[in-house]
Amino acid sequence: MAVADREEQEALLLELLNSTPVVNGVVQDLLADPEAARSWQRAHGGSGTAAELRGLVAARDALQEVVRGDLPVTSLAPLLDGVTSRPHLSQAGVSWQLDAPAERRMAAEAVMAWSGVQQTLPGRLRPCANPECRLFLIDRSRTNKARWCSMAVCGNRMKARRHYQRTRDAVPD
Repeated sequence: MAVADREEQEALLLELLNSTPVVNGVVQDLLADPEAARSWQRAHGGSGTAAELRGLVAARDALQEVVRGDLPVTSLAPLLDGVTSRPHLSQAGVSWQLDAPAERRMAAEAVMAWSGVQQTLPGRLRPCANPECRLFLIDRSRTNKARWCSMAVCGNRMKARRHYQRTRDAVPD
């Protein structure tokens, strides 16, 4: 897989994982509205059908739980049932073509993107360390110490909370 293809797949994976953000303390599902979901699917190469959306949501939910460590990797197996990959030869070399029923292709691609991240960036796909956030990140830093989906949002909030806690604990009663 070419670097650009891999980056596109990683971006798609993160967009899918991050499609259930917390807004004003309430979990939102960006794929819950049928029209918005159809638009999202089509923007990412899908057909926009309801069957495709069901598979995509199932993949998203399972992948979120796997990345959080709440489900074993084997829980992804049903998403790949009946999916095959076949070689395609070109001047650039061998590439692999995913064969899946049309309504399950996007879900299978999401699982394959997750697998690619696991192989090329092991341990770097993780949930945000802010317990009130539901977003995920791929840590591309050299030190592999990124903790928050956004330093400007979650990072600052968590640092401010720790500072407040320290100063509150330091004040005698």
